[in-house]
Amino acid sequence: MPKTDRLNGCLDQIELEFVEREATPRLLMKLSIQLHLAGLSLSNTVSFLEVFGVQRARSTVHNWVHKADLQPQDGREPDHVAVDETVIQLDDEHYWLYAAVDPDTNELLHTQLEPTKTNVLARAFFTELREKHDVDDAVFLVDGATPLKDACQRHGLDFRYERHGNRNSVERVFREIKRRTSSFSNCFSNAEADIADDWLKSFSFAWNQLI
Repeated sequence: MPKTDRLNGCLDQIELEFVEREATPRLLMKLSIQLHLAGLSLSNTVSFLEVFGVQRARSTVHNWVHKADLQPQDGREPDHVAVDETVIQLDDEHYWLYAAVDPDTNELLHTQLEPTKTNVLARAFFTELREKHDVDDAVFLVDGATPLKDACQRHGLDFRYERHGNRNSVERVFREIKRRTSSFSNCFSNAEADIADDWLKSFSFAWNQLI
């Protein structure tokens, strides 16, 4: 499918029900949300709007992205699921990003940002993943992280240890997230954990549309 078709489909899926009194044309709002999530900085997104004679603050575009409440589509049935966690920095604090990716399509299935890495949180992540997608018959690809293996065992899921191969898909996602957060001095500056978690889910939505 051409990227232009996927972009149009993405725009159709961006709902603006949160809008009450907004003078910006809805198409420009959708384009701004999509362009920012696809990699354009807030400053450059604002400059894009100025081309159409629309002047908005960076915080306004940020609020559009947050209020749109975008998330990856539910109901996937992958044969394999690559799962991993990585450190995300919020100002001077470290959080753990849990992520699940379909290695056959590179689609992000689910993300969750947590303040630490524990067996209990990993199990909760798998619970949410199973509620969103049909993954009970999938083979889970994990590295040596004990919480992920423990979660698979507790949920009765088939898993195998794999450091590379199909697990590279989740590593590619993490690299892109790290690249994007480098726009904020390699962290989410002045962002609460729930705001960062919402942004990561919105990023997942856009990632799936554009891969």
